[in-house]
Amino acid sequence: MKEHHTLLIVGGGAAGVSVANNMRRMTKDIDIAIIEPSDKHYYQAAFTIVGGGEYTLKQATRNEADLIHSSVKWVKNYVESFQPEENALTLKSGESLSYEYLVVCPGFQLDWDKIAGAKEALGKNGVCSNYSPDTVEYTWECIKNLGEGRALFTQPAMPIKCAGAPQKIMYMAADRFRKKGIADKISVEFFNVGGTMFGIPFFAKPLAKVVESYGIKTHFAHNLIAIDGDAKTATFEFTDADGHNQHTVEKFDMIHVTPPQSAPDFIKHSPLANVDGRVDVHPNTLQHHKYTNIFGLGDAASTTNAKTAAAVRKQVPVVVDNILNLIHAKSVEGKYDGYGSCPLVISLNTVILAEFSYDSRITPSFPFLDPRVGRWVWWIGKKIGFPWMYWDLMLKGIRFDIPHKSSYAAKFVDKE
Repeated sequence: MKEHHTLLIVGGGAAGVSVANNMRRMTKDIDIAIIEPSDKHYYQAAFTIVGGGEYTLKQATRNEADLIHSSVKWVKNYVESFQPEENALTLKSGESLSYEYLVVCPGFQLDWDKIAGAKEALGKNGVCSNYSPDTVEYTWECIKNLGEGRALFTQPAMPIKCAGAPQKIMYMAADRFRKKGIADKISVEFFNVGGTMFGIPFFAKPLAKVVESYGIKTHFAHNLIAIDGDAKTATFEFTDADGHNQHTVEKFDMIHVTPPQSAPDFIKHSPLANVDGRVDVHPNTLQHHKYTNIFGLGDAASTTNAKTAAAVRKQVPVVVDNILNLIHAKSVEGKYDGYGSCPLVISLNTVILAEFSYDSRITPSFPFLDPRVGRWVWWIGKKIGFPWMYWDLMLKGIRFDIPHKSSYAAKFVDKE
């Protein structure tokens, strides 16, 4: 006999815990289980400011057991495979679980193996990354101790967790160097696979001005493919003006690496995945295109929204309500519009609050504030307000909403 649950959730990160706790608030009757192997839960949005020396890893960490409602069963294991035709899945332990409804939200994995030598180089010789709790504190050590030389910051192809994070830490470092009076001794450089500072022109323009103000050198269409930590060199691939692939080897004194990212392998190789290897869901209902009792949200979903906790906050009620709709023989509703928010840290005390939805629509929540302007109030939000919203509201399953509308941005877009 398989262990059976009415609602089974794969992943105990921001999405999984929020869905479980929100569902429990909506109904006391449904049997819920969540599969998550990790003991620790991280507020990953704070990793940028941990690496920038303005927050601690301890502040961004909680015990997983303290976050899951006592009535929700925690299955501390890994998923091995899915059998959606049988409404079942198999754990790495070999045990099978069955379900009536399945929510899949395991987050992204970090594909360090796509950068030759990266795994071996991390954590020493000035090679750092904010994208893992194991390496984020070393980023601050690198920034704090650098007195001169070249500081490189990289960004891979999308999608990644928080598309703005690779450059946020760069701005914090540049501001730190300036405040220490050593900015003229350090060359800060940005190597981006993409062709602009941000995928949405409305925000790319002000960010280009931020880059100019710090004297940051930009290298677009450059993909990091190898690191030699001992030699302190990074190899980038790029296409020259004639369309030929070329390599350039760059020396560094510190390098902040943003790794390529993707859905976990057990998703990629499953019947739930689309051609890109992510959970194949409808962009508005978040219901699986083939298996109607399966939903996906968060980073590993096929939706094209920004992969942020703010997006998850908007997705959770859609998933919970649509499962309840199915239970009560009602139709699912397509209420998710692709909203995501990226608080772009541009100094040690200012943030641009970038909010947008599908098709790059600018959808601010505060109609009287130009969203292109860096503000101290959003810095306070980044350090204090947003973490409180995450731990004490969202993860506890409390619904809260600040309306966002593209019409709010009209007067600012007209000025473009």
